[in-house]
Amino acid sequence: MNTCAKLLGFALAALLCAVGLAEAQQPKKTPRIGYLQAPPLSVVVARTNAFRQGLHDLGYIEGKNVVIEWRSADGKIDRVPAIVAELVQLNLDIIVSGGSIVTQSAKKATNTIPIIMAQEADPVGSGLVASLARPGGNITGLATLAPELSGKQLELLKEIVPALSRVAILESPGNSGNAPSLRETERAGRAFGVKIQHIDISHNDIESAFQTATKARADAILAARGENGFAKYLS
Repeated sequence: MNTCAKLLGFALAALLCAVGLAEAQQPKKTPRIGYLQAPPLSVVVARTNAFRQGLHDLGYIEGKNVVIEWRSADGKIDRVPAIVAELVQLNLDIIVSGGSIVTQSAKKATNTIPIIMAQEADPVGSGLVASLARPGGNITGLATLAPELSGKQLELLKEIVPALSRVAILESPGNSGNAPSLRETERAGRAFGVKIQHIDISHNDIESAFQTATKARADAILAARGENGFAKYLS
């Protein structure tokens, strides 16, 4: 996770350099970055610290020569569009989107501000970019591209809890990047005789999602890979 965040910082620094070169003939200004994710920032401190370090390693120091506008939806997915709209109004140079739901919302909000995505499971399949080699538009960044790990998660969980029979999956139905991972989870569930219950976290906070899983008598809870920010709550 830290390595990915540092790589994201490096990619962002390179893009900031490009922006700086493009504006070389204009008065120098301090770059402004908007960083948004759905879960609270407090649950991903290691990731945000690594992000800062990635920028620092290439000479960008927060509060000195770069401004970072940190934002979080605090686990409430329905707040994301409003926060994205707020960021778009801040005259930012770049938006960093922590997760597919945020990236999709940012794409709808602007086609001019560069967007760097993180933790995107399937950027091509979700329609965020045209291809990995030539993304097109104003979006670039990192993709996990490992849906088979979702099936492995369930397999390992079954080994730990042999009596496992029902698992709740936290997901956002509007997050199309989750589709490949969810298919793998369903396939593994059929193979191991585990029933999968899908819990919509789009309009619920994490506490409500846990209450729903408890009422459904789930033996365990997993976060869909596209919702990996919420996985911090499961530890």
